[in-house]
Amino acid sequence: MSAVVRLDQDGPLAVLTFDSPPLNLFDDAMFDGLRGAIDQVAADPPRGLLIRAEGKVVSGGVDVGKVFDGMSPERGGALWDELLEVIHIIEELPLPTVFAAHGLCLTAAFEIALGCDILLASEKARFGLVEIVVGLTPSMGGPQRLAERAGPARAKELIYTGELYDAATLERWNVVNRVYAPDAFEASARAFATKIANGPTRAHAATKAIVRAQKEGGARAADAIVGEVSGALFATEDLKNAVRSFLEDGPGRATYEGR
Repeated sequence: MSAVVRLDQDGPLAVLTFDSPPLNLFDDAMFDGLRGAIDQVAADPPRGLLIRAEGKVVSGGVDVGKVFDGMSPERGGALWDELLEVIHIIEELPLPTVFAAHGLCLTAAFEIALGCDILLASEKARFGLVEIVVGLTPSMGGPQRLAERAGPARAKELIYTGELYDAATLERWNVVNRVYAPDAFEASARAFATKIANGPTRAHAATKAIVRAQKEGGARAADAIVGEVSGALFATEDLKNAVRSFLEDGPGRATYEGR
């Protein structure tokens, strides 16, 4: 595993941590570490994934001197294709993915967050797609995923201005799911992610598939796969055990193993 990206296991939860102080800047080592960690998660899926960072900030963005200086159009296009593939893998993981932003979260880190199912933020978090400072547009999927959550006009506002936006504003825009107090953020984010990871993993995967189909083709496209993906849940041990628990002990007492 990379020295700047850690992947740990916490019960049912895999925890991916960016750890390249002081700013967790994205350079070749950070991108390689991200790819390696996500490939490892995809090869042996846990029941949930939490992405977080050490230090005062989530990330100050991309290390411009190391990544962009002298970049050719051909290499730039290839780089974005490679990084978008990582975002696609995150989105297609058959498990819940949660991003925890405790502080400043810029460019690549914010785009990774937008590729996750759930975005949690501290009241102190600030977010920005600030690529205009180097004459670039965000190219790891940020514009289109921000538009999905907040609408096209809000996405363009955030990117055109290059301004920083607080967690409360982005919660109103439906970009951030939940905002927590700074002193309780780490514990709250991990508890939230763990609770979801302890749920019916196969059912969560079915939810992701149905929502993805709706995003790509509308409600009828999602309807078309429900029979297959939701019907298959009746063969899972989690559903059988939960039904038995419901009948014998009442609702809300079932535990799940992800099978």
